[in-house]
Amino acid sequence: MSEKPIEILVACGSGIASSSVAAEAVKKICKEANIPVNVHKGTVQTIQSSSKNMDIVMTTSNFRGTIDKPLIKVFGLISGIGKDKVEKQIIDTCKEIMANRSE
Repeated sequence: MSEKPIEILVACGSGIASSSVAAEAVKKICKEANIPVNVHKGTVQTIQSSSKNMDIVMTTSNFRGTIDKPLIKVFGLISGIGKDKVEKQIIDTCKEIMANRSE
C-alpha cells in the first residue's frame, strides 16, 4: 500500500527563482526521509487560493496572510542559515500529517 503524497506549495515573491531552489531542496529532504510528496511552486500572492489543495505551505519570503494549513518559512534552505532546523521542521510536519491521515 503506497501512501498518498503530501501536497506542498513552495512560494516566493515571483514564483520562479527562490521557490525553484527551495522546491528542489524540499523534494530531496523528503525523498531522503522516505516521505512521498508532490511539490508545487507558486507566488506569495497565490497562497490564499492555492493553499486549499495543499497539505503544507512553505515560503521563501514573508507571508502576512492567514491560512488553515501549516506554514513553514524555508529561506534557510537557500541561505544556509538555520538549514538543519528548517529540514527538521519539514520532516516533522510531514510525519505529523501522515500520522493524522492514518488515524
